[in-house]
Amino acid sequence: MRRQAGAVLLAGPTASGKSALAIAIAEEFDGVIINADSMQVYSGLRVLTARPDAEEEARAPHRLYGVLDPADYCNAARWRDMALEEIEEVRSAGKLPVIVGGTGLYFDILTKGIAEVPEISDAVRGRLRELQKREGNAVIHKMLSQKDPEMAAKLNEGDTQRLLRALEVVEETGVTLGEWQKRAPSGDILEGPRLWLALTPDRAWLYERCDRRLDWMVAEGGALDEVRALRARGLDPALPAMKALGVPELIAVLEGRLEQAEAVDRIKMLTRRYAKRQLTWVRNKMCEANRSFAQDLESLKDEFFPFIRRFLLTDEN
Repeated sequence: MRRQAGAVLLAGPTASGKSALAIAIAEEFDGVIINADSMQVYSGLRVLTARPDAEEEARAPHRLYGVLDPADYCNAARWRDMALEEIEEVRSAGKLPVIVGGTGLYFDILTKGIAEVPEISDAVRGRLRELQKREGNAVIHKMLSQKDPEMAAKLNEGDTQRLLRALEVVEETGVTLGEWQKRAPSGDILEGPRLWLALTPDRAWLYERCDRRLDWMVAEGGALDEVRALRARGLDPALPAMKALGVPELIAVLEGRLEQAEAVDRIKMLTRRYAKRQLTWVRNKMCEANRSFAQDLESLKDEFFPFIRRFLLTDEN
């Protein structure tokens, strides 16, 4: 079997049909699906993060799905390193890497690199997270305002993860996160030919899909059971997995602080906002991609499969 040098990168907003299309591509073109979603990398939240179910994962090889514990911390640079390792293994086996997800930053760092921020020490991270748990976000925001006023002005007090990240960086390095981000990208990137595919469905259709999917997740899919098990572990609320869409709201339901119907409405609103941001990223950043507005799998296959066949014909090494 010949070795594949290229890779297919499939991006699109949540609920747009990426997972089903990725499986179809893998089945048709001897591919391996590699996750590029920042929340589907965690275990224990298969339903709420809309990770492919066990039957779907059995149809084609899937990598980097549910591989990290929710107590773990995964940033874009760590994901990039894991993804590059998986891509190399897939190529060495003569198969086609199909990188799929909705996290735009992950695609950016994979293909362009990123200014490498030094690792944050356990001492600094632990001290600031303990302070946040004890004193709340207002104290963290005030500290950030003193050390990095530009970043503090961009973040609100409710954005725990980003507040902590920005404060950790400036405390650890003495350089603001914004300054690090302005530095020239570095680090390993995806080499070789790339075929970009992008899903850009109608926004009204997408929002309705998001709403229906969430109703199923809560009523029948077991999302509350997932969050109940996660809550029982007593994890730091600032961890990325604890900030996944729907987790804080469903924890509030379980603790009696929010009615379920109100929580579902709030999650729907947040999901629609997230989907809108994803659509905007795809439209603005993926100018070289082959795009489709199709809303069903067969139409997507009809549009994209010819591009993939031509791409593979020119990707012979």
